[in-house]
Amino acid sequence: QVQLVESGGGLVQAGGSLSLSCAASGSTFSISPMGWYRQAPGKQRELVATISSRGNTNYADSVKGRFTISRNNAKNTVYLQMNSLKPEDTAVYYCNQNLRGYVYWGQGTQVTVSS
Repeated sequence: QVQLVESGGGLVQAGGSLSLSCAASGSTFSISPMGWYRQAPGKQRELVATISSRGNTNYADSVKGRFTISRNNAKNTVYLQMNSLKPEDTAVYYCNQNLRGYVYWGQGTQVTVSS
């Protein structure tokens, strides 16, 4: 059983920065691809960024150049550094862990960007 706990959300002005963390339980973190997704009110959950077990990254076009995903396998933690935030980045941000095709989700953390 995997448990994911996100932290670091909050309220920030446009142009500001936030750093999200997601701590995973268990011993499978280092072999698992990890991802950050977000869901704005009235919209479907969408991909933000992913990172493979080897550190290869992938980003949604809307966040390229502004967001950075990283991981620390020794701490079982994946991070999302968000810079130059825009009001349209407002959403609940979720991390996930893909373990042999089964996807685990955290409870989410709210990010609100004011204009």
